[in-house]
Amino acid sequence: MIEYLVIAFIIFSIIIGSSVFFICRKVFSSNATIILEQAKAKAQAIEYEANALLKSGQIKAKELELELKKKYETQTSSVLKEYQDKLALLSQKEDKNHQKFEREMQFLEEEKQKVSDLKNRLLIEYETQSKLIKEYMQAKQNALDILVEYSGYTKEEAKIKILNLLEDELSHQKSVLIRRYEHEAREEAMKRANYIIAQATTRFAADFATERLINVIHLPNDELKGRIIGKEGRNIKTLEMISGVDIIIDDTPGTIILSNFNLYRRAIATRTIEVLVEDGRIQPAKIEEVYARVSQEMENEILQDGENIILDMGLGYMHQELKKLIGKMRYRASFGQNALGHSIEVANLAGVIAAELGGDEKLARRAGLLHDIGKALTQESGGSHVSLGVDICKRYKEHPVVINAIMAHHGDEEAQSIEAAAVCTADTLSAARPGARREVLESFLNRMQDLEKIAMDKIGVKQAYAINSGREVRVIVRADLVDDAQSAVLARDIAKEVEMSLQYPGEIKVSVIRESRAIEFAR
Repeated sequence: MIEYLVIAFIIFSIIIGSSVFFICRKVFSSNATIILEQAKAKAQAIEYEANALLKSGQIKAKELELELKKKYETQTSSVLKEYQDKLALLSQKEDKNHQKFEREMQFLEEEKQKVSDLKNRLLIEYETQSKLIKEYMQAKQNALDILVEYSGYTKEEAKIKILNLLEDELSHQKSVLIRRYEHEAREEAMKRANYIIAQATTRFAADFATERLINVIHLPNDELKGRIIGKEGRNIKTLEMISGVDIIIDDTPGTIILSNFNLYRRAIATRTIEVLVEDGRIQPAKIEEVYARVSQEMENEILQDGENIILDMGLGYMHQELKKLIGKMRYRASFGQNALGHSIEVANLAGVIAAELGGDEKLARRAGLLHDIGKALTQESGGSHVSLGVDICKRYKEHPVVINAIMAHHGDEEAQSIEAAAVCTADTLSAARPGARREVLESFLNRMQDLEKIAMDKIGVKQAYAINSGREVRVIVRADLVDDAQSAVLARDIAKEVEMSLQYPGEIKVSVIRESRAIEFAR
């Protein structure tokens, strides 16, 4: 019984398992069909999308192809047009060159014909001249034969007689002609010279300003006078000592006066006081600081002035030191005539004269501007401004004509060119015009310079300034070289040499200043 039950259970299990198997198989079969259908649908979608992309790519490729084709055609057309334009231009140039060649060939043919005609004419004239010479020789021989026949002279004696008579006659005519031509040449040269000078003076008119020995500074109020003087006069003493200028403060309201023969020194002092007045802080240390700054500014300004003058006159390259000296001549007077104004005047006059005479106008202007360049150095170096000018121009490789003009304008050597002669003439014209110079001022300035030079030649002297219109010379010595006892001896030596060397009215005070400073900084 149990066995039947087991067999029945096994059969039942087999039937159930088979049913489950078939059911699962059917389910799995239907799922696979669905998945397959979905895969086919996706494949069709991908294929459709791929076809769409392919068609879009083909459309873009066609558009790009059309664009490239259009661009190619445009560039081809542009290149072709450029080629045609260049070809046309070359054709035009070729036509022009051909026409030019034809004109030149025609000109050469004409010139060749002219030369041929001239050659024929010369041959005809040569034949005519030869014929005339033969006739002359024959006539001369006939005349000689007749003279020999009727006078009884031999041929040689007759020749000598005729030549002597001819020589006497020619000598007389020659002397008459020489005298006449010399007279005409002298008259013509005088007329020409007067014309050139008249042209030069009328084509150039210079301004004229009288040089003064003082500068007047106007103050905003009289209270500043006391500040300029300072406590116990320390400020004004410092100003006078470092600048070498005599400062006069009197009862004139709102003004102080600076007096000195050196224009450059006086200009620096004037500007220093103006800066101090504007700043308001007036004390010895500030005075020295402002004076040093103003001195440097003045150096820069004179260099700029020189460069502007060279540029305005169109003289080309010139060494920087020469430009600086040209600017410095603004602060130098010669017989009361401003040295820079005189040099510019001479340069312009010399340029006009040289141009009229066929010389180099630019070189003449350069020589005229530099002819008195040595005067910018005489106040510091002493000596002749001619030799100083020659030395400085040789040092900076100036043109030989410029150096010759410097030497020639005071007669140290002969003018060797039209330009140098023009400078000499222009210098005379500039100095000789009415009101150009004053001898009294120049002699006074020379005395002031000599007074300073006597003091500067002594050992141990650092600076020397002639002040109070030449009635006092202030000498600053080096404290490390000159002691107090030697200062007294130095003052007496300078006074004795001034007495022996200079002519002056009244008396001259010699003040020797010895200063020793000790400076430390608290940190």
